Amino acid sequence: MSIFEKYLSLWVALAMTAGIALGSLAPGVMEAIAALEVASVNLVVAALIWAMVYPMMIGVNPRSLRDVARQPKGLAITLVVNWLIKPFTMAALGVLFFEVVFAPFLEPQDAQQYIAGLILLGAAPCTAMVFVWSQLTRGDESYTLLQVSVNDLIMVVAFAPIVAFLLGVTDIEVPWSTLILSAVLFVALPLMAGLWTRNRLAEEARITAFLARIKPLSMLGLIATVVILFGLQGKVILDRPSVIAMIAVPILIQSYGIFFLAYGAAYALRVPHRIAAPCALIGTSNFFELAVAVAISLFGLHSGAALATVVGVLVEVPVMLTLVAFANRTRARFTLTGADHQAS
Repeated sequence: MSIFEKYLSLWVALAMTAGIALGSLAPGVMEAIAALEVASVNLVVAALIWAMVYPMMIGVNPRSLRDVARQPKGLAITLVVNWLIKPFTMAALGVLFFEVVFAPFLEPQDAQQYIAGLILLGAAPCTAMVFVWSQLTRGDESYTLLQVSVNDLIMVVAFAPIVAFLLGVTDIEVPWSTLILSAVLFVALPLMAGLWTRNRLAEEARITAFLARIKPLSMLGLIATVVILFGLQGKVILDRPSVIAMIAVPILIQSYGIFFLAYGAAYALRVPHRIAAPCALIGTSNFFELAVAVAISLFGLHSGAALATVVGVLVEVPVMLTLVAFANRTRARFTLTGADHQAS
């Protein structure tokens, strides 16, 4: 590992600090970046995420896509965790903390707003950043693409009913523009670019050498994304630190709990690590653009629900990096059990 990769968590921590400072000292710059938005997708952040996703898409071998159907366990774990467990545990944690644990410190109406925001996060599994986490754990590119694609298809039909059920609201309006734009920006276009690049390079040795050259740019994209995300919310973090901390607690418990549930299931079912790590990380991370967009449409831009979804954005990167580090440290355990030598 390079020095940069070895101390990635340190660089991210510095990027978080720099982002908050930039948001406070140069609010005009952050406002200009925030204004570059289409369908709740910030175009600057989208470009950086695209740069991070593109290298992994180069690794997608079209010939290997036909083999993913022979390994159904990883996909099954992802789908069960994302759609039968995660939304409901997030709702339960929201009720526990904001109607019981933190209730003495909050107004009841604010507490209900925070619960709503957590539910929106829990019902929206990640689309874009999971490619980055998969790449950092040396995940199977083709299988990760399959998992994300199937999740996106299910989200189209399942997101609104689940949110409506948990919130007790009947008029959930799915922001189709956000869903479609995200799918195009973070899946379709990088995949097309990756396949085109792979075809141009032709030889595996040239593909490997090219990926080694652009890998540092991908990591720099991650750092720049963190700076912008924290810069956009720097004022909120400084103005309401206690509320931010309270909202972060159930998100942290949910994130680690969902990861270890999925990762443990993959280990028990002898799923190869290249599939197990991404399948656990997909359920842990969130499609925050969708959650933020729905929170704003239902409850308003300055609502507690919108704030809760924003906290999800802030918590995600540092949490996911700790889980990536854990997955990398435990790779050998999957090899020892033979999981990386058997089809799941």
